[in-house]
This record gives sequence, C-alpha cells and structure tokens, in this order.
Amino acid sequence: MCKFTSFCKIRQINVNVSNSLKLIDNKIKALPNQPGVYQYFDKNGKIIYVGKAKNLKKRVSSYFTKSNLDAKTKVLVRQIADVKYIVVNTELEALLLENSLIKKYRPRYNVLLKDDKTYPWICIKNEPFPRVFYTRRVVKDGSLYFGPYPSVKMMQTILEIIRDLYPLRTCNLNLSEKNIRQKKYKVCLEYHIGNCKAPCIGLQSEVEYNDYINNIKHLLKGHIFSLQKQLKQQMLLYAQDLAFEKAQEVKEKLDILKRYESKFTVVSPTINNLDVASIVRNESAAYVNVLRVMNGAVVQGHTVEIKPKLNETDEELLLFGLIDLRNKFGSDSKEIIVPFKIKTEIEDVRFIVPQRGDKKHLLDLSLRNAKTLMLEKQKQAMLKNPKTKSQRILEQLQKDLRMPVLPVHIECFDNSNIQGSNPVAACVVFKNAKPSKKDYRHFNIKTVEGPNDFASMEEVVFRRYSRLLEEKQKLPQLIIIDGGKGQLSSAVKSLERLGLRGKITVIGIAKKLEEIYFPDDSIPLYLDKRSESLKLIQYLRNEAHRFGITFHRTKRSKSQIASELDNIKGIGEKSKQKLLQHFKSVKKIKEATLEQLSNVLDKSKSQKVYEYFHTK
Repeated sequence: MCKFTSFCKIRQINVNVSNSLKLIDNKIKALPNQPGVYQYFDKNGKIIYVGKAKNLKKRVSSYFTKSNLDAKTKVLVRQIADVKYIVVNTELEALLLENSLIKKYRPRYNVLLKDDKTYPWICIKNEPFPRVFYTRRVVKDGSLYFGPYPSVKMMQTILEIIRDLYPLRTCNLNLSEKNIRQKKYKVCLEYHIGNCKAPCIGLQSEVEYNDYINNIKHLLKGHIFSLQKQLKQQMLLYAQDLAFEKAQEVKEKLDILKRYESKFTVVSPTINNLDVASIVRNESAAYVNVLRVMNGAVVQGHTVEIKPKLNETDEELLLFGLIDLRNKFGSDSKEIIVPFKIKTEIEDVRFIVPQRGDKKHLLDLSLRNAKTLMLEKQKQAMLKNPKTKSQRILEQLQKDLRMPVLPVHIECFDNSNIQGSNPVAACVVFKNAKPSKKDYRHFNIKTVEGPNDFASMEEVVFRRYSRLLEEKQKLPQLIIIDGGKGQLSSAVKSLERLGLRGKITVIGIAKKLEEIYFPDDSIPLYLDKRSESLKLIQYLRNEAHRFGITFHRTKRSKSQIASELDNIKGIGEKSKQKLLQHFKSVKKIKEATLEQLSNVLDKSKSQKVYEYFHTK
C-alpha cells in the first residue's frame, strides 16, 4: 500500500458505518486500542479523510461522541459512510503512513501539501557510470535525489564544486560493459579539456568512478568532515609513495572542500546530526521549515506550504511537514529542535525546546526562513490580486460576520466610570479599516444615575444616531459594542426606537474569551485568534477604551480641582488658573504661606484663599 508497509504490522478491516448512532457504536467497539491510521470514505467509496492515532478506538470514537466539534468536522462526520484502518507498531510508523496516504490520495478534508515539483533537485542517476545533474522532476527509477534546494543558484554552486572535485561524464550514452568492450563510442571534447576521464572507451575503471560517486553522496548528505578526513589520508599515502603530483591533486580537492564548507551557515562544531523544525501560519496557510544540521553547519533547509482543512493544531501541521521533509532529506537524526512541546511520542527521537544558546539561534534561523516564504507568498498573492490590505480585511470581516454590505464605516462604543463617578462614554470611528480621529466623539452621561452600564449604553447610542439622522449624515455599516449580551441588548433598544434595527449590523464583543454576540442569538461566534477580522475588531475595541479612559481621567481630575477652589468665595476662574499654573496642584496651594500666595494674587484674594484652607 505504501513504501512503509515492509515494517508495518498491517491489518485492514472494512467497517460499514451508517447514519444510525447505534450501529456506529457497535463498529467502534470492534476497533483496537493500538496505534494506526484510519481512513474515512463517503457513500461513493472515495477517501475523504486520513488520520493517525495513538489509540485507534479512542480517536475514531471521538468523532461520533464529542458534542463540541467545529463546523467543518461536523460536515465531515455527516459524510462518513465507511471506515478502514491500518494497525502499526509505533506512532512514528503511523505518522509516516499517514503522510504517505495523504500525498497519494489527497483527501478532501486533509491538509493540502503544496506541490514542490518546481524546486530543483540534484540527481545521481541509476545507471552504469552514474551521471550527476540537476532536475525538477523526481522519477522513481532507483535514482538518488538530493534536495529540494530553495534556489537554483545554490544548487548550481554545489554542482560546480562537485565538477571541480571530480571529473564526471556529462553525456547520456549507455555505458554498459558490453558497449565499452565493443568500442562503440569515441572520446569527446570533455575528455580533451580534462573534464572527463573517458570511461566510454575504458580509460577509467568503474571502481574508480564509483568511488567518486560515493564521495559525492557523502558531500550531498553533509558528511563533509568525514570526506575531508578520507582525502587527507589519501594525500599522505600518495606523499609517502613519492607520488607528489597525485598528492597535489588531492590537496586541491581539500582546498575546494574548505571553500564549499564556508558556504554553509556554521553554528557550533559541538552540534552534530540534528534537525530543526519551526512553523508560522496565517489565516489561509501554514509554513513549516526544516533545517538539517551536520557537524555544526546547516547543510540542508527547505520550507513547505500547508493548507489546513479542519482547524488542525500547530503540532499536527508541524509534524506533517517535518515527516515529509525528513523523508526528502533522508534524515535519521535522533534529536529534533522544535518551538513548543510535542505531545506525540516517537521512538528513538527526542524533541527539544531550547530557551537559549546555539540551539535557540538555530530555531530562530528556521523561523526566519518560514516567515520569509510566508511573506513571499503574501506578496505574490497581492500582485495577483491588487486589492489593498484594507480592502482585503474588510471583505474578510464582511464574510465572517455574514454582512450584506462591505463595512467601510465602523463605529465602536465603550462606557467608562469608576464606582459610578463621572460616567462617560466614547465612540470611535474607523473608515476603510483605519481610525478617523476627527470623527471620534465623547459623551457625558446625562440621564443615568449611578454605575449602570446598560442604561448608559442605551443613552449614548440613542443620542449618537438620533443626531446623525437629524443632521442627515451617513450611518455606519457596522456598530461594535464593547461588552456582552447586556450592553448589546441596550444598544439594540435605541436602534429599534430610531427605526434602524435591521438596517445596520450590530455586534457585541466580550473581553474574556473574545466572543462575538449578535442580537437575539445566545450562541456566540468565535473568530480565529489569528484572523485579521478579529484583530480589526480588537483594534476598534481597544481604541474606544483608550479614548474613553482618557476623557474620564480628564473629567475626574477637573472635578477634583473644582470641588476645592470653586468653594472659595471671591475667587474667580482667572485667579484659579493663576494659582494652578504657579503651584501646579491644589495640595501645594493648601501648603502655601500667605506671603507665597500674595506673590500670585492681590492681598485681599490671597487672604481669602489662605483663610479658607487653614480655617477648614
């Protein structure tokens, strides 16, 4: 079934699943408590989902017993008509098999690994006197492929170094033993200029040529130091036999290897044979980068783009990309650096989450590579679709909130009071997803006594939109209320009184879990925490809170000052301003002597201020 079946203990059972919950329960009871891979089929017998499990029985049963499944998973479950499963020995085998089956069948509800056939590979052809060349097509004919390389330039540099080290043939002749013995071919220009030793006419033995190929394999796998050690020993042997010309040739190869080594990102000579994996994601895709580290240097690196389908976790996506790239790199390292703790246990593999040092630097490097591809893809998407970022965000918000029109004009309300004192409210306005500060408005609460957020919200919403209607100004397409169902209901009452209910989309956002509430809907909407829609709503909410708090503090400060100085008879507004400008605070005015006060006000007013505070 896949390339891993040779080591998988496979057992396959068809389980017919009907819509009857009783029948599903009976079938689930027959599932084993072992690791494996399960496949869901629709009524047409087509694979719609492939998943792995540490415990097949628990995992499969969770789809039919859990009540808190997301909407996409519920759609998947409704389409399941048949189940097959494969039992394996370990979680690693389950991961490998799952990866293989997803790539083979590309089920509708599985993550989509973006096709990387356009990336260049270095191929060592499966033939007598193998050629070494670059290709963009991976053909399963027994040839060895190394890569994929993130750029053609990097791959060409490596090929140039290989050609400098070893004179290989570039022709596509069939160099079978029979053809060489029958002298079917003649030497070409490559032989005359020293780039080939002419194995086509028997001037180079297959043993010597295969030694070159073995060294090239070591080089491409990153075993540079072992290759250097081998060449040094060879050079010394030639020197001992007084074959100085051959010793010089080997020395030149060592010099080329040193230049090649300098092209790698060297981290630390103490770090050897490990992989580094990281993930970044946005609302549409995830990007998994894997670096291969050998002898303290990064020798391979690649990033894959993965399209999530069923709200997969970061761990699920990271493992999927990691397994795929480790297969491509031919990696068998026992140590993998990751950005967070991995719950999946893989035999003989240790996951490390570094906090500092060289390994943390490697993780940061991997993360930068993943982010680079993500930004590159975003730029490409913007070039294909020249909409502005604001336009894209608003379209996504319209889609998420199921609005009939694009929310070009959005307003957000927030109340502010401390134990009922100085109650105020704020309204911030965004146009084209950006703050329009000239349209921001403050409100002093006039009709409500005490700390009543619901009544305060009802008042300010009514005042705001009754004025806009009276002045025939444009109304917003979206109103956001900072608060839960209570504040939202109060705002809706005012809109109903003004005849605006149903004409403007209005939502409430609760701070604790960032729940989005709609009028008359008790079940909240949860937007993706990474979505640009939620970030815009949070920006509006935070801006309204900031604007309201600033106004509230100013008003409270003025009221505290006024409560002291306004009670002094004969002291007007100008005198208060002079005192505050000079002494900076009411406290310092209280502590001032009569002489100090006389330096600011005339003798009569100074006496009144001094007597008021000191008599009191």
